[in-house]
Amino acid sequence: MDARFTRGKSPVLERALGRPRSELSLAAFALLFSELVQYCQRRVASVAELQARLARLGHHRPGRRETKVLGVLLFVKGPLWRALFGREADKLEQANDDDRTFYVIEREPVVNTFVSVPRENSSLNCAAFAAGLLEAVLGAAGFPARVSAHWHKGTTLMIKFDE
Repeated sequence: MDARFTRGKSPVLERALGRPRSELSLAAFALLFSELVQYCQRRVASVAELQARLARLGHHRPGRRETKVLGVLLFVKGPLWRALFGREADKLEQANDDDRTFYVIEREPVVNTFVSVPRENSSLNCAAFAAGLLEAVLGAAGFPARVSAHWHKGTTLMIKFDE
């Protein structure tokens, strides 16, 4: 009787009992984010207002407390970015001329993947949403900063830490 249950072990039985890793369906994220952008777009009059509204949406999110700037930036590039977008950010760089300015570079941000931008709004960068989330996380962690999204090497989020 014992041999009957151990012969063809199921892969399910071989898995560890630890917490399962939560994964977000890209299709579900794309649909939800598309609706979010459309919702905001109906309530604004310009691209600048739309980007500002997308940036504000993430301001009330909890963050992890780090004590050093480098620590919080590595947290942003790695675990935070993986949790939000399914993979690490492509690059983290510091400005050559300013010790308080850093860049998170994302060649193909998920938030821009499924967005069709009309010609009249060609400057729209929906990564302003990610910039707002990042600004909120940094502020909650005790590192107040201004974060903005720019078209450069894909999308670059420019982080300017306050004094």
